Amino acid sequence: MKYLPKSGLSSFAIAACLLLGPAAAWAASDTPVGTWKQVDDKTGKVKSIIQITDEGGQLQGKVQQILVSDDGPNPVCRKCDGDKKDQPIQGMTILWGVSKDGDVWDGGKILDPQSGTVYKVKLTMADGGQKLDVHGYVGFSLLGRSQIWIRQQ
Repeated sequence: MKYLPKSGLSSFAIAACLLLGPAAAWAASDTPVGTWKQVDDKTGKVKSIIQITDEGGQLQGKVQQILVSDDGPNPVCRKCDGDKKDQPIQGMTILWGVSKDGDVWDGGKILDPQSGTVYKVKLTMADGGQKLDVHGYVGFSLLGRSQIWIRQQ
């Protein structure tokens, strides 16, 4: 049996990382799981940072950081109902119950903390997984509005 010298072994490890690294990055970008810059569809400004996680096959999104707010540095959800009423928006779960359905993720809900309205939501990956089309709607998905979120690196 022939052994690789230490320098050969480390060269092999580096080569393996270089080959497998892009595959790992690609795998991570084919799903909405990750950290996103929420871009306001009206102003084009990045308003907040949202972390989307997979909880047992269902996606949920939580506000990690608020960057722009008309309500000061620590806005609360004044127009929300139930347990979210008057709670801080930072740290709040605003996306829940979303499941993969072919090339899209849907079946869940999204909360607009500005209006307190809960919408049905459909998520579609774009631009090689670097953008996420977040479409909130009431009734039919043809109606409603979309935001494009940008994956945070």
